[in-house]
Amino acid sequence: MSQSLANIVVHLVFSTKYRQPVIMDGIRGELHAYIIGILRKYDCCSIIINSELDHVHILFSLSKNQALSKIVEEIKRGSSKWLKTKDAKYANFYWQGGYGAFSVSQSQIETVTFYIANQREHHENTSFQDEMRALFVHNGITFDERHLWD
Repeated sequence: MSQSLANIVVHLVFSTKYRQPVIMDGIRGELHAYIIGILRKYDCCSIIINSELDHVHILFSLSKNQALSKIVEEIKRGSSKWLKTKDAKYANFYWQGGYGAFSVSQSQIETVTFYIANQREHHENTSFQDEMRALFVHNGITFDERHLWD
């Protein structure tokens, strides 16, 4: 094959440090837009971003020229730095150290998009920790509870 082609869709989830409830409605839209800009910079196409007070879900197409770990690092570093400039109350803002990343088949993009779009309703009955445990189990990821939460 003379060219490289890829369609790698990723559902990325990560939390604020210690799940601090700081992603308020007033900043949420700007934060999402900023993350979209970071994705664009690295030739990744955002499909949907949504967040709750303590975590964010991002569905995006990973560029064939980028490593997932690099994209996550840039999203977290860039958005954290940007958020700290928005208001003094974000001066000590940090994202958690880890993340969950799940591959999404083309046939499931609509389902995952709906899931991400409806986070507010979903979290009326489910905590972030329970959501992550369910995502890990659903995606066949073995995890050690002692190292999940920071």
